[in-house]
Amino acid sequence: MRVMLDTNILISAFVFKSKKMNELIYKLSKEHEIIICSYTVEELKELINSKFKVSQKDLDEFLKDFPFDLVYSPTNVENKLFEIRDKDDYIILHTAIIEDVDIFITGDKDFDDVDIDKPEIMNATEFLEKYCS
Repeated sequence: MRVMLDTNILISAFVFKSKKMNELIYKLSKEHEIIICSYTVEELKELINSKFKVSQKDLDEFLKDFPFDLVYSPTNVENKLFEIRDKDDYIILHTAIIEDVDIFITGDKDFDDVDIDKPEIMNATEFLEKYCS
């Protein structure tokens, strides 16, 4: 399956390195195609620099070694496919839809109320329970 990761999942994998995140990334890299959009990469760089004070070199190494396919996020989209509270999150899910992603993994509660058929939106725990048991 094609599985897109949200920025908060990447931050958790890079900064916090929990057992659950390690398991998630391992399972995804062995059994699925990991997708990350260009908007998420830019957002990740900004957040890491401003909130976590981790070196850009360490982040570059992480991304270089991380097994993912990068897809382009369009810069201008009309917000017509679905409704979401945080308009900044629209572009990420819009990209997942146009890239035909099967699952979108996020820890962001703003995606909980989004009503779409595909991709399936879930958090890391839900993904591990449903697809990795």
